Amino acid sequence: MPERVVVTGATGHIGNALLRELQKQNYEVVAFVLEGEDTKCIEDLGCQIVYGNVQDRKSLKEAFRGATMVFHLAGIIEIGSTNKKKLWQVNVEGTKNVWRACKEEKVKRLIYTSSVHAIPEKPKGQEIAETTTFSKDLVKGSYAKTKAEATAFLLSKAKEDVEIVIVHPSGVIGPYEYTISNLGQLIIDCANKKIGAYLEGGYNFVDVRDVAKGTMLAAQKGKTGECYILAGHQISVKDLMHKIEEITKVPAPKFKIARWFAYITGVFSECYSKIVKEKPLFTSYAVYTLGTNSNFSNKKAEEKLGYTIRPMEETLKDTIEWFQRQGRINK
Repeated sequence: MPERVVVTGATGHIGNALLRELQKQNYEVVAFVLEGEDTKCIEDLGCQIVYGNVQDRKSLKEAFRGATMVFHLAGIIEIGSTNKKKLWQVNVEGTKNVWRACKEEKVKRLIYTSSVHAIPEKPKGQEIAETTTFSKDLVKGSYAKTKAEATAFLLSKAKEDVEIVIVHPSGVIGPYEYTISNLGQLIIDCANKKIGAYLEGGYNFVDVRDVAKGTMLAAQKGKTGECYILAGHQISVKDLMHKIEEITKVPAPKFKIARWFAYITGVFSECYSKIVKEKPLFTSYAVYTLGTNSNFSNKKAEEKLGYTIRPMEETLKDTIEWFQRQGRINK
């Protein structure tokens, strides 16, 4: 009988790519999906779909019954100023519920998708590697604080009944994105010539397919109580837009926005986006993040797991083609 595994947050960007990776390896896959969520993006992947909520331990226990592994990806990804109470309930309390349900249903292994945002910052020029010190007081931004708190909780439980392995992806881009993220929106708007300027700064971006494979490797080879950074390429916003220009032939913006101005307009951009119910292209926290050190090291994941990353050009080409097929980028 194939090994039964459960993926929470299965309709998300990483979740969708992970389902595809798991199917290739002949697992019996259960997709744990929030009640009322659109499942069209995973219905053709041949996995069992179970509805529930990470805030409802009963639904978690029913879904986890008979599973040997749980991949916990469900959470709210937010770089703005969303409802902090809701963010905490889902990202922290929801993670605690997942662990409790795993323990009660005797799940052998829990693989948690944290974030590089949970890792304390270091000054520019220094390499950022894995750490065992996580605290909401050491990071900035509501999302980062919830991921740090959830990671700290799981590490404190790693020596108990359930084996726990944690992965930290950087900024995720790539195909199979159905619910558009801020990064996805940036690529779409740039390719559709809707951006007239660029921000100084940059970040570390990784292909969602590499994250999915890295997560699988962590499940198979990772040691309990260990964390693994799944990062990609460090690139400036300017260079990212020029790479998009090379693929689409749409001229990249030449005008640079001052950081102080971007901070101010980020606040108004977020407010306007809430009114029109659209994803803001950037927020004040996004502007802050683009100015931080994103020199995340893959060394541990490469040496211990066999983790690899593809060229940024391949990721962008495939991402743009994906959005074109979805009708979001003009051909």
